[in-house]
Amino acid sequence: MTDATTQSRRPRRRIAVIVVVIVLLVAAVVAAEFIARSVVTGTVRSLVVENVGIPDDQDVDVQVSGLVLPQVIGGRLDDVTVASDDVELGPLAGDVFVELRGVPVSGDSAADGGVASVRLDQNQLRSLLGQIPDIPVGTVTVAAPDVTFETSLSLFGIAIPVGVAVTPGAADGDLTLTPASFAVAGNALDADTLRGQFGGVADGLLQTSTLCIADRLPAGLTLTSATVQGQDLVATFDIAGGILNDAALQHDGSCG
Repeated sequence: MTDATTQSRRPRRRIAVIVVVIVLLVAAVVAAEFIARSVVTGTVRSLVVENVGIPDDQDVDVQVSGLVLPQVIGGRLDDVTVASDDVELGPLAGDVFVELRGVPVSGDSAADGGVASVRLDQNQLRSLLGQIPDIPVGTVTVAAPDVTFETSLSLFGIAIPVGVAVTPGAADGDLTLTPASFAVAGNALDADTLRGQFGGVADGLLQTSTLCIADRLPAGLTLTSATVQGQDLVATFDIAGGILNDAALQHDGSCG
C-alpha cells in the first residue's frame, strides 16, 4: 500500500468520525429534549391541577410551545397550554382550556399570567343557570349571540307566555344576563313596549341578572367575559400569575 493511498484514506476516516460524533450529539440533544419535555409537562400538569382546581383524576393534555430544553435552562417556559374536557371547575362544568405565560420551571415563583376558558354546552349551561332564581332552566336554549328561555307574566290573573332573550356577559367577576329582546304571542317586543303592556309586572324580566361564582373558584381566577359561540357559552377568565405560588390566590375568592 503506497503512502499516497494511506494519506487519501485518512481524511475520509476523519470525516466519518466527525459524522458519527455529530450524529451522537444530535441523538443526545433529541433525547435530552424528549426527557425535558416529558418531565416539564408532568410538572406543569401537577401545578395546574393543584392550583387552578382541575380534578386530579382528570385526563389533562399539556403542551409547551417551542424547544423545551433552552427554556428549562433559562428557568421559564414561554407559553404553556392545558386542555381537558368535561371538567367540573367550581360551579362550572365544561371543556377547559388554559394558557399560561412565563411559567417558572421551579414552580416556586409567579408566572407572568394567563387566560382560561370554559366551554359549556346547553345542558351544562342549564345546570349553571339553575342557580339564578326565577329562570325556568328547562326552557333554556342557546343560539348566538343570546341565551333564550320561556317564562310567563300574569296580567289580570291570566298567565301570558313570554319569550326572553338575554345576552351573557361579565361585570366585576360576576356572570351577567342582560335582557335583549322579548316575544309575546309570536311578536318581538323591546323593553319599553313590554313595560308599556305589562307595567311593573315586567320589572323582574327587565333587570340584568347576576350570578357570583368567585366564592367557588380560586381567587386567582377572574371572570372577564361570557359569550355565546354557536350553541355553547364560553366563559373566559384572567389568571393571576401568582396562582402557582401564592396560597391566597389558590383559596376560593369571595362575593362582594
